[in-house]
Amino acid sequence: MSQQEPSAGPQGERPKGDPWHAFGYIVSGVAIYGFLGWLVDRWLETEFVVAIGIIFGAALGIYLTFSRFNRAQPSDQK
Repeated sequence: MSQQEPSAGPQGERPKGDPWHAFGYIVSGVAIYGFLGWLVDRWLETEFVVAIGIIFGAALGIYLTFSRFNRAQPSDQK
């Protein structure tokens, strides 16, 4: 009996993205930039930079998710 690799599929089929990667990008962006915003808030004695950091981190996580899972496939030039 021969065994196929689980990742082997029909030729030209695009690999599907793991939803946990997308979740990880967004959550880590919010956590890291929210924390950096909180540090800047403590340093400057303000209260709004943490919100900007959270929004920026979420936007960056969504961008990274989009860019990772929507890569163009190489065209077959024969």
